[in-house]
Amino acid sequence: MSAPTRNKRKTFVGFVTSRMGAKSLKVTVPYRKPHAKYQKVVNRQTVVHVHDEKNEANVGDKVEVMETRPLSRLKRWRLVRIVEAAKTGIGQAISEQDVAQTVPTKLTPAPVSAAAPAEAPAAATAPSA
Repeated sequence: MSAPTRNKRKTFVGFVTSRMGAKSLKVTVPYRKPHAKYQKVVNRQTVVHVHDEKNEANVGDKVEVMETRPLSRLKRWRLVRIVEAAKTGIGQAISEQDVAQTVPTKLTPAPVSAAAPAEAPAAATAPSA
């Protein structure tokens, strides 16, 4: 007799919105559905807890997840593959002093940038006759 076939499992494509410790992710799966009464298309989302065995996905990655047996109290999905890596890397944390130096306010003047060239006198640029 041949080996029993495995059941078809649900797969979703979503975005990693949070990393929760080792090998755990939160993935948001967006979808569109018409409103029951007014038939306007409404954007909805489902959040699933995902097991990432290799610990390779980062926040912002577009990933494919597959349904699986319960792995913990909340995790019933596993990471299949990373469809697209996040466009931005993990940024460095900045302090309030860094922001205060770069953003002008009523109390602090605008920072002088070296990129702006000094204006040349009008007499020097006028053509000679």
